[in-house]
Amino acid sequence: MNDIKQYMQQLGQNARAASRLMAKADSNAKNLALLAIARTIIRNRALILDANQADIAAAKKSRMDAAMLDRLTLSEKSVAQMAQGLEQIAALTDPIGEITDLKYRPSGIQVGRMRVPLGVIGIIYEARPNVTVDAAGLCIKSGNACILRGGSEAIQCNQLLAKLVHEGLASAGLPAAAVQVVETTDRSAVGELITMKEFVDVIIPRGGKGLIERISSEARIPVIKHLDGNCHVYVDEEADFNKALKIVENSKTQRLGTCNTAESLLVARTVAAEMLPGIADMLIKNGIEIRGCAETLAIIPGVRAATEQDHYTEYLDAIISVKIVANADEAIAHINQHSSQHTDAIVTENYSSARKFLREVDSSSVMVNASTRFADGFEYGLGAEIGISTDKLHARGPVGLEGLTSVKFIVLGNGQVRG
Repeated sequence: MNDIKQYMQQLGQNARAASRLMAKADSNAKNLALLAIARTIIRNRALILDANQADIAAAKKSRMDAAMLDRLTLSEKSVAQMAQGLEQIAALTDPIGEITDLKYRPSGIQVGRMRVPLGVIGIIYEARPNVTVDAAGLCIKSGNACILRGGSEAIQCNQLLAKLVHEGLASAGLPAAAVQVVETTDRSAVGELITMKEFVDVIIPRGGKGLIERISSEARIPVIKHLDGNCHVYVDEEADFNKALKIVENSKTQRLGTCNTAESLLVARTVAAEMLPGIADMLIKNGIEIRGCAETLAIIPGVRAATEQDHYTEYLDAIISVKIVANADEAIAHINQHSSQHTDAIVTENYSSARKFLREVDSSSVMVNASTRFADGFEYGLGAEIGISTDKLHARGPVGLEGLTSVKFIVLGNGQVRG
């Protein structure tokens, strides 16, 4: 494309016009579109997998790293999950138009709040083609329009998915421009998207730290984001060993390249000698390199010594840092200093320790006796997620329907005037 600026401006204009139509679309039309897209995805799953394989072949030629390749890869199961996510979103209550907190004032007026769409959402992401469908579904149900800019490594799959989404929108009488996928792989398109404040209301980046840092520093539009996924599992002094073993294994080894994978393990000192050897043996058998503190090295000889930087690192690789701590208080202090405020879990049978951990760990998801891998919109019952936010304003944690809306004050009167 010769004129990226002109192309992006046209996408913006189309999205703004579509957002006006989406804001007034009724729930039935939006649900019909979502279910139609789900059926179209299932019907065309072979084509989707073929397009994904073409993207994977190109990615391998360019020597893409293993973590990114994992994110790029689709399977029969993940394609089915795309459709299931859309069906879940269709089944959720439509938040748009909901009126809350309606109260009479001494003047006789009633004041409340109505939930409304954000408008136009720009989403910039790398690798994962399922984001195209998840983002489209959530934006459709929440009455928004979206401009999706996927990575060049998934261009064939993303363009096919966009075509299928447009078929579903058309079948429900909704505008195709409600979901637009940027067709150019030119990186200057991103620079245009994140500065088109006359057309775009919020930017959501999903990808590596470098991408998100760039978007955060250059955007002239509000950004919903998280930079790192340095997630912790703390094995408390009153942990059940079998639970701890299963939770650490799942949190770390199920998938290495996701933001909700555990990168750090903390173990209470009083149970370290008893529990850590078994946990370490499991990790090593799964091919995980352990980088431990001095106390860890004394219990598990031969592991690599951890540096201070290791405790801050999101590896996205077969590596985990391990530190022995005195108790829950020290674990919480360590997490609040070193974590990325994404997801942190405690394994304990002590109710008071669990409550303390939930209350004091300053992260967007905090868990008791569960794998960090559950930090996901699909698992949280949001139908899907458009991203995860570790910010504290507007949205936090997996961003589902409500995170893509705002509220406006409404006033109901009967002729009142202010004296």
